[in-house]
Amino acid sequence: MKQTALNGTIDMLHKIETIEKEIVDLKLTVLKKLAPTGKKVISLKGILKGVDITDEDVTSTKKSLYSKIPKTKPFKISPI
Repeated sequence: MKQTALNGTIDMLHKIETIEKEIVDLKLTVLKKLAPTGKKVISLKGILKGVDITDEDVTSTKKSLYSKIPKTKPFKISPI
């Protein structure tokens, strides 16, 4: 009776080891698919060649970008 329980426990441990190995293999497969494939990075240098950007464009863009950030008052450091 004890021998049967022991054999069942050993079989269960072997199955767990097999599942653990399969999980490690699956993780490696997923990581390989997520890894960079060595594709060439495309440079955006010169993409705006011939486009004139004025100071007014920069100012309006800053206002647009920073208008959603709440303005805070600067804190004061009191002397000790």
